[in-house]
Amino acid sequence: MHTPKIDYNMAGSILRRAKLDPNNNAIIFESHTRTYAELGDRAARLAQSLRDGGICMGDRVGFAGFNHPAFIEVMLASQILGAIFVPLNFRLTGEELKYIVNDAGIHTLIADQQVMPVLDSVREQLVCQRYIGSEDGLEHWQKMEDIIASTEAVDSFVASEQNDVAIIMYTSGTTGRPKGAMLTHGNLIWNNIQTSYALPALASDISLVCAPLFHIGGLNVTTLSALQAGACISIQRNFDPKQALVDIETQRVTTLFAAPAMLLFMSQQPEFDKADLSSIRMMVVGAAPVPKSLLETYKARNIELNQGYGLTETSPLVSYLMGQYSETKLGSAGKAGIFGELLIADARGDSIPAGEVGEILYRGPNVMKGYWNRPEATAEAIDSRGWFHTGDAGYLDDEGFLFISDRVKDMVISGGENVYPAEVEGVLYDHEAIAEVAIIGLADDKWGEAVTAVVALNPGCELTLEQLREFADGKLARYKLPLRLHLIDALPRNPAGKVLKFKLREDLS
Repeated sequence: MHTPKIDYNMAGSILRRAKLDPNNNAIIFESHTRTYAELGDRAARLAQSLRDGGICMGDRVGFAGFNHPAFIEVMLASQILGAIFVPLNFRLTGEELKYIVNDAGIHTLIADQQVMPVLDSVREQLVCQRYIGSEDGLEHWQKMEDIIASTEAVDSFVASEQNDVAIIMYTSGTTGRPKGAMLTHGNLIWNNIQTSYALPALASDISLVCAPLFHIGGLNVTTLSALQAGACISIQRNFDPKQALVDIETQRVTTLFAAPAMLLFMSQQPEFDKADLSSIRMMVVGAAPVPKSLLETYKARNIELNQGYGLTETSPLVSYLMGQYSETKLGSAGKAGIFGELLIADARGDSIPAGEVGEILYRGPNVMKGYWNRPEATAEAIDSRGWFHTGDAGYLDDEGFLFISDRVKDMVISGGENVYPAEVEGVLYDHEAIAEVAIIGLADDKWGEAVTAVVALNPGCELTLEQLREFADGKLARYKLPLRLHLIDALPRNPAGKVLKFKLREDLS
């Protein structure tokens, strides 16, 4: 019996949805709405122009810009041709962008008006052969709107194998040079299959996209699954906590993904308590440990936060906590999806008992193919048994629920004792004076490392080290209490919302 070949192309699945539901709204952006038929037509026209410009299967197409419908259109157009889409962090400097563009070997680069001048500063040093502006900007960039208007739709789509690379997504680079995680069409599809069993997208959804799309959380927690389901995505150009509350209320948003910091900033808005959030049926939080106080803040608004845990290299889902366990397993990141496996391992990679902290290892069909042009780094990250080494520390309880302790590299060793910053931060976030807090280790002659609290205060508040220690005493073992306190205006974060602890250590050492 002949078994039909499966086309895993991510763009193909979304564009088939455009044929099934052409009149459904696909995208809302700054008061403009685009249907699935319009999205599909624009992507197919852009694909033909990319083909005319020399893009073939396996070539790289980059996008550098804030959240915008053009991001989705460029991604779809690239994948229609079997090319590889490379999203770029719009906040990087020219030199940082130059490294990634040249490392990926990007042939055609699309950028918005904010990023065009940054790229022009290093343009003569880039390997790119074509430059397109997603919006009006500099004259010497081709205009994407003109290209779409003057080009006929492509007449054929390239089918993709499960192991063909769909996206090269560069890690945030909090330490060292960023690495390009090769995510295949199969990785993306299987990630969304796993998600559909726990956090399903519905055709009736309106999903707010406020996290950066160049980050795996912004792209593939709710965004791609919503498009595959025929739902509508409401794209926010750049995260604005006040506007997010307005959009939720006026557009009747049903789902969204956000980093903990984003939800924290929303909850700190004066309008939060009165905002109508009743349309929300699913709010997913990830990208960093979630303080218990934040879970409780949203629960008070009748919203159960679905805590997910994942990484760029896992497309991103590693585990998720179902709503039914939100109280009994408060603070847990849940369990792996039905096609994934979790292992807590010691330094040798061997399994350790429940309750003991070790490195979190994950194995499943959504683990990346490897790092682009980095075979040594790939071999270090994915062992011979197929386990991906996350670099995060955590433990499984006796029922198999995962609890994240912290990044292995961020662990503080004070007086020979291991201190996991997320645990301390979770307690300190309950202090009424604290808006943001990060725990780091700084060199100390007596203790080896001193547990150090770096705090941004709420307006009009004051805080001393003695007051902080007194507040936490009894909630934490004494060796976990901060020995130092530094007050700053705001914690430095990357666009994914992760605190740049290496920068804090550099600044305060």
